[in-house]
Amino acid sequence: MADISHPPMDQLQDLEYCIDSNPPWAETILLAFQNYILMLGTSVMIPSMLVPAMGGTNGDKIRVIQTLLFVSGINTLLQALFGTRLPTVVGGSFAYVIPIIYIINDSSLQQIPEPHERFIQTMRAIQGALIVASSLQIILGYSQLWGIFSRFFSPLGIAPVIGLVGLGLFERGFPVVGNCVEIGIPALLMVIGFSQFLKHVRPVKDIPIFERFPILICVTIIWAYSHVLTAGGAYRNSRPITQGNCRTDRAYLISSAPWFKFPYPLQWGAPTFDAGHTFAMMAAVLVSLIESTGAYKAASRLAIATPPPAYVLSRGIGWQGIGILLDGLFGTGTGSTVSVENVGLLGLTRVGSRRVVQISAGFMIFFSILGKFGALFASIPFPIFAALYCVLFGLVASVGLSFLQFTNMNSMRNLFITGLSLYLGISVPQFFNEFRASSGHGPVHTNAGWFNGFLNTIFSSPPTVGLIVAVLLDNTLEVEKSKKDRGMPWWVKFRTFRGDNRNEEFYTLPFNLNRFFPPT
Repeated sequence: MADISHPPMDQLQDLEYCIDSNPPWAETILLAFQNYILMLGTSVMIPSMLVPAMGGTNGDKIRVIQTLLFVSGINTLLQALFGTRLPTVVGGSFAYVIPIIYIINDSSLQQIPEPHERFIQTMRAIQGALIVASSLQIILGYSQLWGIFSRFFSPLGIAPVIGLVGLGLFERGFPVVGNCVEIGIPALLMVIGFSQFLKHVRPVKDIPIFERFPILICVTIIWAYSHVLTAGGAYRNSRPITQGNCRTDRAYLISSAPWFKFPYPLQWGAPTFDAGHTFAMMAAVLVSLIESTGAYKAASRLAIATPPPAYVLSRGIGWQGIGILLDGLFGTGTGSTVSVENVGLLGLTRVGSRRVVQISAGFMIFFSILGKFGALFASIPFPIFAALYCVLFGLVASVGLSFLQFTNMNSMRNLFITGLSLYLGISVPQFFNEFRASSGHGPVHTNAGWFNGFLNTIFSSPPTVGLIVAVLLDNTLEVEKSKKDRGMPWWVKFRTFRGDNRNEEFYTLPFNLNRFFPPT
């Protein structure tokens, strides 16, 4: 048995740079640009899906993408400086799609005959809902209520949640790769080959370029390859869905983008407020809070930091709420959450440096202002991003499952909770999504649209369903007898800021701000 013993470890050891250590400047800048390229996928996908449904043109779409990138840069910088201080990118979230579609389908908006006017009015309604709904995260964060609730978490309860943060995004992985296999499959094989099989090859100055920059290398090669296929007429007679996914000239982003555009608050006009819209949006804010909590826990492990204590977690959620408020003020068309793919990139590159993410925020802001250059990178076909997601989402899921090393997985109680929460976390949202795809509305379909939007959003989120099941069962089934089995002796020291001496190193605010905002 001694030969197969792997004792539990507080921090991962197989990483090059932790949260406070930084690669050389040249590497740091390239790694930051790689983070920027990766987060473009979600930043382009969401507006590409929602803006046409709102009545917007290609010009409106690129303007929304620019705004989303600009605000994502601000939110990422705020989170890395004053929030959890973890190396996490904050970007647009698919969790907000269901309540936004509910707003888009509002009869009062659908009656507007002119498409562009309908787009403007719909955007203002989304802004109003985001502005009010953001108060939920701001209150839960700065009042420390979410930190208090996190006392009910244990390694056993949080492992399925983090696992589902990655696994729950399976629809954005291979199903999208399958829309254009001739570029999706090579991209998937290439990123695996570069990051794993060639990671020890160091052709330049003893730098493991294939391990550090697999995304940049893979995207550059496959993007050029897809452009050759497009220019060569490979998709001339293909189906529209194939052309939309494979061609490099179908997004119409570059031609529609201005050379220079500075996003500013209330650029679409004064927000409008509706109680039903706001209530539905609050469900998405709650979902993004849970998903971000799981992502923060995963990022802390991949940055060789301790799990963020309750005070730091609440601080991060409060700043994320301010980020959603900025989304509403600027008009990004969606709300914010932690970018799961960028969390996975920490592990793929073995670089958990905070400075890398801070500089990537600068790239987001810079290229959002220089519209043509940003649109050029944003025209990368979606199947290339989906191939990267297959690797990165899976990596985040495995980090979540690694928390089970602190529990007793020979306990039937623990096996039951883990298995049921993972299974229902995938199965229940899949039922809700398939029902919506076949009938045009979610399983909850009453005369109260806001109620439908709220419940359909909650139960369409795998991490949220997983959290409900895992935390409820973990805190009701044989709790006192199972403290050791749940991993509480290891977990309890990370509940408070002063519970572990390393917390001060990782999570202390910059500029000596802890004097004014002492940990509670």
